[in-house]
Amino acid sequence: MLEFFTRKKSAGFTLIELLVVVAIIGLLSSIILVLMGPARGKAKDARRQADFVQIAKAMELYKSDNNDKYLTIAAPGGANAVSSIGIYMTSVPKDPLNVTPNQYTWLVNSGNEASYYCLFTKLEGASDTWLTASHQGVVILSQQVAAPNDLSTCKYK
Repeated sequence: MLEFFTRKKSAGFTLIELLVVVAIIGLLSSIILVLMGPARGKAKDARRQADFVQIAKAMELYKSDNNDKYLTIAAPGGANAVSSIGIYMTSVPKDPLNVTPNQYTWLVNSGNEASYYCLFTKLEGASDTWLTASHQGVVILSQQVAAPNDLSTCKYK
């Protein structure tokens, strides 16, 4: 009879202990996800900048082979306005989010206006921060704008 009361409990965790561990892991993972949010935005902005540098290089190569005229953009629009830049960029990259206002947006430069081009997007890092690629280079602007055409790097030469 004494053996019955002195038997050791089997090794293992109770349900309460397991629930506490799961709760702690959930809390820590949610904290980490909240802290990683800004880092993701910065990573997307870095990709946007790299995309714009590549697009600007492709546009300059196109211009040098086409009588000092950039690729003509006949209609304004988002990511689908320009699908390729000649043989220099067979597929123009799209914004990582691809949602308004973060789409890569082209301004019209048809006809005699093909001496310039303008591509812009809104960055995630700070409010009213724009990234532009144009005949003047790739520039980050921190300004409030009424319309995309008001961006100073998108003006005519």
